[in-house]
Amino acid sequence: MRLRGWKLIDRVALTFLILCAVALGAGCGLLFVYASDLPEIRALETYRPDVVTEVYADDGQLAGSFALQRRILMTYEQCPKVLYSAVTAIEDQHFEEHWGIDFPRMASAAFRNLVKRRITGGASTITMQLAGNLFLDRSDRSFRRKMQEILLALQIERRYTKPQIFTMYANQVYLAHGNYGFAAATQFYFGKPVTDLKLQEAALLAGMVNGPKFSPLTNPELALNRRNLVIHRMEEEGKITPTEEATARKSPLGLHVQYPRNDLAPYFFEEIRKYLESTYGTEAVHERGLRVYTTLNINMQRIANQSLRDGLHNYERRHGWKGNLPNVLRDNLGKLETYEDEDWRRAIEKGSYLTGLVVAVSDKDAIIKIGTYRGILSSNEFAWTGRKKPGDLLKAGDLAQFSIQELRDNTVRVQLEQQPGPQGALLAIDNPTGEIKAMIGGYSFEDSKFNRATQAVRQVGSSFKVYVYADALERGATPFDTIVDLPFTTISGGQPYSPRNYDEKFEGTITLRRALAGSRNVPAVKLAEKIGINTVVDMAKRFGITTPLPPYLPLALGAADMKLLEHVSAFTVFPNDGIRIDPHMIRRVTSYDGALLEEAHPEVHDVVSPDVARTMTAMLEEVIRFGTGIQAKALGRPAAGKTGTTQDYTDAWFVGYTPQLTAGVWVGFDDKQISLGKKETGARAALPIWVEFMQGAVAGTPLMDFTNVVPLEQQAGEHHISVDTPDTAPTEDEPPAPKEKPPAASPPAKSAAANTTDDSQHLR
Repeated sequence: MRLRGWKLIDRVALTFLILCAVALGAGCGLLFVYASDLPEIRALETYRPDVVTEVYADDGQLAGSFALQRRILMTYEQCPKVLYSAVTAIEDQHFEEHWGIDFPRMASAAFRNLVKRRITGGASTITMQLAGNLFLDRSDRSFRRKMQEILLALQIERRYTKPQIFTMYANQVYLAHGNYGFAAATQFYFGKPVTDLKLQEAALLAGMVNGPKFSPLTNPELALNRRNLVIHRMEEEGKITPTEEATARKSPLGLHVQYPRNDLAPYFFEEIRKYLESTYGTEAVHERGLRVYTTLNINMQRIANQSLRDGLHNYERRHGWKGNLPNVLRDNLGKLETYEDEDWRRAIEKGSYLTGLVVAVSDKDAIIKIGTYRGILSSNEFAWTGRKKPGDLLKAGDLAQFSIQELRDNTVRVQLEQQPGPQGALLAIDNPTGEIKAMIGGYSFEDSKFNRATQAVRQVGSSFKVYVYADALERGATPFDTIVDLPFTTISGGQPYSPRNYDEKFEGTITLRRALAGSRNVPAVKLAEKIGINTVVDMAKRFGITTPLPPYLPLALGAADMKLLEHVSAFTVFPNDGIRIDPHMIRRVTSYDGALLEEAHPEVHDVVSPDVARTMTAMLEEVIRFGTGIQAKALGRPAAGKTGTTQDYTDAWFVGYTPQLTAGVWVGFDDKQISLGKKETGARAALPIWVEFMQGAVAGTPLMDFTNVVPLEQQAGEHHISVDTPDTAPTEDEPPAPKEKPPAASPPAKSAAANTTDDSQHLR
């Protein structure tokens, strides 16, 4: 019997050994199969995750970025201890002890899954998560993927140190809303560098590692609970004291979300992006992390943004209330209690123009909601509409435009506005360098990405006259030469052409000085005819104008399409003593590692002599002293410039400069057939924008005179001239609407002459 018992035991033992051998063989076989197609861990040695291309302003401040994945790389030394403790406490409390696999935790997770008969949670270590994120599809929850993750984790642990592993993990992990890595997430959610994280903030980010469902933006309550769980785990692990835990758990989420919208200068950044992609390729721009050092001046750009918006909204107030507002309730956009507008994600500050929700309306006022703020709209804030009661304008649920007049706690004082119909553009160039300091290509980049500062070609009106007068001066004319401002008819393009002045009046014999300051049309055409319109075209090209310029006399009055960028750059010739520096937006570009890829060396062009440039400046100063640009005297410092208004008031211009800065403003509808309205001249629609911008742009800078420019009034005593209208007589700056059109062109000059002549009457 005993012998039989031993035989039974031997058989059981043998069977067990055979089963173990089979299991071991099967395991080895599986490991061989799973390991055969594993990626090479050596790839990590040269691996660099996609990083953000950063765009810097002229003072070195970060101003914008381009990226498919928003990621900011950080080093192990930059990782605050509180963040390291939070992540390891919730994701891998034995990170420092294990060698890639946490067997006790894995066994515990397997038991839980077995009891619940489904996968309720894993036991992936930080190293396993890193391996999965980099090399595998973590949405695949198969046994095969788990085994591959374990094998990769073992290899990573053999090759890299714990700090290296944690740093790679911290830069790779996804933290919702397009943010990869803790540095980018810290900037996005809290608006600060990762080194400044507080306990509760670090715990919130650590809690989000488990998935985007813990985003504080989409699920704030879930995110708060998860954050508090992380804080509790940190206390259990001895990372923080019970007192610190209690304090941190009571704190709110404390978000200060910074959306990466490139809101400061979207048109500027778009020009930069297009150039970079064409030069270095899309992958380099969006994945390799270039460093782009631009000419943008943040202060000037902010002032430009405000000035253009103020100017376009002032235009709207001059032209009355249009109404026809969208309504949240009528249009099924949401409920009054829960509606959130996209505008409210932006900074809500004094001077902003934002969409507001009308919550309630009474006979005396209306209650307005803008983000977390509430405001009361009274009659003073909509007086410009001509209505007496808010109910005549608004009803509950309406979405209207408002300007922020004042903020106090959770209340806001607003003024009713409306969405501007016309568009506008502004460009500013630093005279000594040719650097573009500010650029706006339209009222809203989100509504229209068409850049009216660089792409639009529009008639420039009488601002073109500077090329005519510069050509005349170069050919020996002086500001004190006289010309007759009386009706006359000439031939242009094979047809009779009779230019008229914008005020339908004539001033008789006047000086060229008076003719330019008062923007007289007849003298400009006579002057162009005398020196030759072809030479005027050549002169404009020397100034950098590349758009087609038809060689017909109406061109002298701006009857040709031009770009704001080229027109403003051309005006820099005058304060620059006759030279023009190519306008540019980039100082230098480097790789992510700092290697120089390009550096700006703009070309310098000799355009006119210093004497001609200085004389033109003296003449254009008088446009502001007593001419059509007299509003610019409010600047309170030496300045020069020229207004421009086209046929039927479709385009309004002002281009002007101080010794250091040249800026130009255009206002008009995108549809060239739509008029801005009677009396909407360059002096009325564009010049106030220029003045507001320049006042802010030059504030705090030293008062400078134009170098070697002698005011014409000081030279007048040397010239004894008989004129019918004094040089400094008041100037009419608002032309009436055209009364008639010139005769149609006769073949073969129809395409050039007819078009230019038809668009030239009453230009200024």
